[in-house]
This record gives sequence, C-alpha cells and structure tokens, in this order.
Amino acid sequence: MHRRVWHLGWISFFADISSEMAYPAIPLFLKNVLKAPVAAIGLVEGVAEALVSIMKGLSGIHSDRSGRRTPYLQWGYGLSALGKPMIALATVWPMVLLARVTDRLGKGIRTPARDALLADTVDASRRGEAFGIHRAMDTAGALVGVLLALALLYWMPDGYRTLFLLAAIPGAISVVLTLRLTEATPVEDPETGEPAPRPAPISVRDLPRGYWRALALAIVFALGNSSDTFLLLRAQNLGYSAAAAIGAYALYNVTYALLSRPMGLLSDRLGRWRVLGAGWLVYAGVYVGFATLGAHAVWPLFAVYGIYMGFTDGVGKALVADHAPAGSRGTALGFFYFASGFATLASSLIAGLLWDRIGAAAPFWFGAACAVVAAALIPVTRPRAMV
Repeated sequence: MHRRVWHLGWISFFADISSEMAYPAIPLFLKNVLKAPVAAIGLVEGVAEALVSIMKGLSGIHSDRSGRRTPYLQWGYGLSALGKPMIALATVWPMVLLARVTDRLGKGIRTPARDALLADTVDASRRGEAFGIHRAMDTAGALVGVLLALALLYWMPDGYRTLFLLAAIPGAISVVLTLRLTEATPVEDPETGEPAPRPAPISVRDLPRGYWRALALAIVFALGNSSDTFLLLRAQNLGYSAAAAIGAYALYNVTYALLSRPMGLLSDRLGRWRVLGAGWLVYAGVYVGFATLGAHAVWPLFAVYGIYMGFTDGVGKALVADHAPAGSRGTALGFFYFASGFATLASSLIAGLLWDRIGAAAPFWFGAACAVVAAALIPVTRPRAMV
C-alpha cells in the first residue's frame, strides 16, 4: 500500500486521540456540570455537524478548483486542535457550542480534501482497502483517546476541564504531521509517458447516476443516524457512571478498528453495496437493542455497534469515490458529506425531542426503522448491479 495512505492514517490517528479524548466526555460535561437539557445537547451536536456539512461542500469544490489538497488538511487539523481547550473554558452550554463549531469547522475544511487525496493515491481496485486502512488507524487513535479519557475520569471523576486541555496535545502532533504531507502524483499518459493533465472539475449536477443513488440512500439512513452522544446518554440513563459509559464506548472502537480493513477488502471483492447494506442491518439491530434491553446489554451492544461501523464507514467513502470523476472527487465527496450531514442534523434534533417528549427508547426505534428502510431500498434502486 502507498506510503501516503499510511501517512494520512498517522495524521488521523493522532487527531482522533485528541477528538475521542474529548468527544465522549462532552455530553456528560454538558449534562452533569453545565446542567444543559438533552435537547440542548442534541442542538450542540446538530449545529456542529451542520457546519461541518456546509464546510465540506465548500472545501471539496474549492480543493478541486485549486488542484491542491494539503493546505486544507493543515488548516483543518489546526482548527480542530484549537477547539479542545476552548471547551475547557466553557461556563455555559453556548460556549461549548462555539468550541464545537471551531472544532467541526476544521473537520469540514479537511475531510473532502483528505479523502480525495486518499482516493487519488490508489487504484480503484484497492480503494476499499485503502479507506479501510485509514479508518482502522483513525479508529485506533479513537480507542487510545477514549482509554485516556476513561483513565483520567476514573482518577478524577470531575476532571472534565483537565481532560479537554490535555486533548490539545495529540491534536497539535497531527498538525505537525500535515506539514510533511505531499500531493498525489499525476497519472502518466500511456502514449507520451508524461504526467497527464488533471481532468477539469465538473459541477455537482453533472455527477453520474450512481453517485446520486448512493447519496439518496445515505440520506434515508442518516435521518435515523443521530449523534453517538445519545448512545452515551442511554448508557448513563441505564445506570452507568460516566467512566463506565466511556469504557463501553472504548469497546466499540476496538471492533470498529479491527474490522475496517477486512471489510474494505471484502467490498473490493464482493461490491460496496452488499457490505454497506449488511452494515445498516447490523445498525438496526443495535438500535433495537438500545431501545429494549437493560444495562446488562450495553457493553455487547457497543461492541456490535463497532461492527456496523467497520462494515460501513470506509466502504461508504470508497463507494462515493468510485462514482466520482478523477478531477471532481473533492466536489463529489464534499457534496455527499454536505447533504448527508444535514440529514444527521435533523436526526440529532429529532432524537433529542423524542427523548425529552416520549422517552429514552424512542430515538433508537426511529433510528432502527430508518436503517431498515435504507437497506431495503438497495435492491430497489440498484436492481441489477450491486457494486
């Protein structure tokens, strides 16, 4: 595998140590320290993700037009590193919203350019594996971050602010690593032996039919795919301490990391849609479990939730890249994230309202239903070729 794939993986490894040290503690900090209502927690995550979505769309288009990817990674990882200590200074929940906006602004800037660079680096026949490697390293960093958060909160149960400050350190390391990142080498023209000119980017409306089918199904699924914040809140709702809830979340990262590369390889061989559809059905089962089962099931459910992520995350990115012309991968990936992100915003707001007005199980029933519908639509929208 090309060394740039591994370089991008190490950048994401350290960035996710930073992010996942902070992320599972944020809803607990909001609820236990700042006394924010659950609907406000859903709003914080939803607005943050909406901003990510907007920036992904704009960043993807701009990176295609500029012909460069690395500056977007440098700025993006830098802003995300800055967002962590900002949370430590928060005294009311809108200040956490501002910090999350800064963090997610960085994610929005970097993600389409990073994934386009990854897709540009490898041949289509190994794209699932490349994205799988990247997701595995990203998730390994997430696991380290969650374990660090768990250890700190075990020894300092109220040490949320210290945790957020320490999370900035691995974030800074990821920024330093971006400074050594190189652009993808243009493909050689087989007739002249010279680097072929980069294909001109096309507009979103000119992307192929396969792209739009992938986007439509992703939106159906995303409407029920609320923030993982609600999984952590559900664990606490069932009697788990903050440390125990984060420990269960760490187990999810183990199965996610272990399965990302194998599922990417499997999608290269069997087709993306088969693997993706199976992952959506696993998701539905996990959400039914969170809706109906008690505290004894939380750890196994988080482990199976990691299986769903291993089946879908890298595979979904590879699927979109498969349907994106070479000069427009940033645009295609960015608009995909833009549209599905707004569906996730709606999902997080719906989940918060369902939790507050109906009960803690309601968001999970809704999420399971959306996942089943999305999986059922795969053979309807792609009746001939499951690729």
